[in-house]
Amino acid sequence: MFHIGDTIEGKITGIQPYGAFVALEQGSSGLIHISEISDGYVKDISHFVRIGDIVKVKVIDFDHNTKQARLSLKALHKQRAKSSRHLIERKASLPEMKIGFSSIANQLNQWIESYEKEYLHHDEI
Repeated sequence: MFHIGDTIEGKITGIQPYGAFVALEQGSSGLIHISEISDGYVKDISHFVRIGDIVKVKVIDFDHNTKQARLSLKALHKQRAKSSRHLIERKASLPEMKIGFSSIANQLNQWIESYEKEYLHHDEI
C-alpha cells in the first residue's frame, strides 16, 4: 500500500469542480483536491489535468481501510522548483570582482591625503 510522502503515478478518471479522481495501483483510488492542484488560483481543474492523463502525485494521506488516498500535484511542483532553484544557484556564479575591500585598502591612503590637502589646509589659512 501507499505511505504519506510517497510519489506515485495514477490515471485521472474523473473531474469535478472540487477535485480530480485518480485510479491508483492495487485497486486504490485517490482525490486531488482543488487546493492541491496548484499554488495559484485554480478556476477550472481541466486546465491542469484531463481525464485519461497519467500524473505523478504525492500522497498526503492514505486510509488503509478504504484504500483511498489524498493526493497533491502542487507538492511535487514545489520540490521540483526547490531543486531547480538549487541547481541554478549552484551554476550561476558571480564574475570575479575587480573592486572590493582590497581595492579600497589600496586607495585609502590616497583618499586620506587628498582629504587632508583639500580640507585641513583650508582650516589653517
